[in-house]
Amino acid sequence: MIAFYHKYILNFKRPSGTSRGVLNEKETWFIVLEEDGKRGIGECGILRGLSADDRPDYEEKLKWTCDNIHLGKDQLWEALLEFPSIQFGIEMAFLSLSSETPFLLFPSDFTNGTKSIEINGLVWMGEEAFMKQQIEEKLADGFRCIKLKIGAIDFDKELQLLRFIRENFTPEQVEIRVDANGAFGLNEALFKLNQLSGFKLHSIEQPIRKNNTDSMSELCEITPFPIALDEELIGVFSVVDKEELLLKIKPQYIILKPSFVGGFRGTQEWITLAEKHNIGWWITSALESNIGLNAITQWTFTLNNPMPQGLGTGALYTNNFDCPLLVSKGQLWYRRELDWDLDISQF
Repeated sequence: MIAFYHKYILNFKRPSGTSRGVLNEKETWFIVLEEDGKRGIGECGILRGLSADDRPDYEEKLKWTCDNIHLGKDQLWEALLEFPSIQFGIEMAFLSLSSETPFLLFPSDFTNGTKSIEINGLVWMGEEAFMKQQIEEKLADGFRCIKLKIGAIDFDKELQLLRFIRENFTPEQVEIRVDANGAFGLNEALFKLNQLSGFKLHSIEQPIRKNNTDSMSELCEITPFPIALDEELIGVFSVVDKEELLLKIKPQYIILKPSFVGGFRGTQEWITLAEKHNIGWWITSALESNIGLNAITQWTFTLNNPMPQGLGTGALYTNNFDCPLLVSKGQLWYRRELDWDLDISQF
């Protein structure tokens, strides 16, 4: 077996706003395995400025991984503990190589096209008019769950957007999730949570910045509606540390991005601990290309979590890879007749 890696820059169709700034492009890396004339591919979905493995030696570690591919998936996963996106790329590449076709990793009713995955409709940060336009489009498209990124524009305007949804749709008709990406200050967080609670929201992701565990623990105890940890999980590598974090903060939910938490194996560790301590969870993608998104969606279906998942990001880019994933009426489908517009031998 030989392995090599390849860098790829994904270009956003339009600048996409988060509380950490506006994204115009997204760097990703692919690991390709070759054995007996067959190829497999995995995506290492690093997100600069957020991933735990955003380090100067990232490419050096990719080269080391390819040079040591003979160690096998499990041994490499252990050796790459501080590089969760490469852990995921390796898991994906080995699965791809051993599968009947490179992109059919977890055959199921989902990949057969007979069942779908419910997803949330993501509304990106931006000017009020742009956010309102996105909300109207998502509702018209039949989404039952909307996720708004907040924290970038005036808070009163964000409250107006939530009011607009609630004036037209009850909580039974449309579930609203908000994601603050750590934008609230420690002194204002509870006040803002109380204001938001009037709109009967499902949950808020990461209201304050990570590593304020005492404050986050206190917020989770007194919050008027559920809090979900997201960034807080990044960089927590051992099972012991994961359980310690959950026991200290006691969140209502955790949100799991396989590219950030060590792929399928790392995500499953979090799920096992969450269920042990009666904490809800769901899976989201992390701006991967359709190669990574495909792997995440197929695996997510096997988990049988009925909650809306955060998986509909494949259409953000101008130069993504055409694939069988299709969003329709708030559901993610796998349409095999669409097939892949990608030849792995081009890598």
